[in-house]
Amino acid sequence: MADDLYSVLGVAKTAEADVIKKAYRKLAGKLHPDKNPGNKKAEDTFKKVNHAYDVLGDAKKRKLYDEFGEDGLREGFDPERVRNYRDWSSRQGPGGQGGRGAQGGFPGGQTVDLEDLFGQAGSGQAGGFGDLFGDIMSRSRRQRGPVKGSDLESEVTIDFASAMRGATLELHPQGTGGSPVTVRTPAGADEGSRVRIPGQGAPSPNGGAKGDLMLTIHVTPHKYFRREGDDLHLDLPLTVSEAYHGARIKVPTLDGSVTLKVPERTQSGGRLRLRGKGVSKKGRPAGDLYVHFLVQIPKDASPEVGKLVDELAKFQPDDPRVDIQL
Repeated sequence: MADDLYSVLGVAKTAEADVIKKAYRKLAGKLHPDKNPGNKKAEDTFKKVNHAYDVLGDAKKRKLYDEFGEDGLREGFDPERVRNYRDWSSRQGPGGQGGRGAQGGFPGGQTVDLEDLFGQAGSGQAGGFGDLFGDIMSRSRRQRGPVKGSDLESEVTIDFASAMRGATLELHPQGTGGSPVTVRTPAGADEGSRVRIPGQGAPSPNGGAKGDLMLTIHVTPHKYFRREGDDLHLDLPLTVSEAYHGARIKVPTLDGSVTLKVPERTQSGGRLRLRGKGVSKKGRPAGDLYVHFLVQIPKDASPEVGKLVDELAKFQPDDPRVDIQL
């Protein structure tokens, strides 16, 4: 059984968008792989948290999830078709129209054996109710025409940059007869994202259309960038000189490098925001890029460097941690 996405984030189903975002950021910061190296359980939970926010942080996806569950998030899911079937089903009276083995009427005098519905739904066949409703409604239009081939499942792992920008891949999924399949992953794909590629599944047994390929995307972590929803975070090293005097430095973004002005006397942990330089997904505004400064001290262990550091220490406060309390 799929996890309840609201429970994954620890929020109520009535939670406002800002509450959901706050809960996600807290969990993502705690579970990020960089903070839990080698912890498989934390990594798996981190993936679930990202998936939950990808859905609940998007108003359109959240609405579909609230109404249809995980089935409503599948590529190619047709909510109107499912609503039509559900409406038709609710109008079938108790006089033989809704029971096991009964037949219900579709427009145009078509009939469908409802045992197919309940039998297949209880058998655990792949596709879920979304595909089942579509199959029943399709039968009402084509009667006993050619059958569409089965959908196939496949997985692919791509690097962080390709996931953010989108990528063209050549795959060799099992069940397609060995022919390569060229697919385009959408920009902004997250860990665990699922993409439907029409017509790239198994062939039909009787001359119908090929099934679809359901592709699950895995994303490898980046050494310096990390993602929180549609926002990106970059840990950017600075030299002591750049931090003290200020500097103009190049910062990589998804759209190419930009010049960033580092303020004078910048401390480690300081950050700047680049608006619109985060993840850009179709149908919603791009997120932001947050640049976090990390001041790097020289690695040279020579006496000369040590003397300079000792001289610099004379200008530091006696105890920079004096105000830290719990």
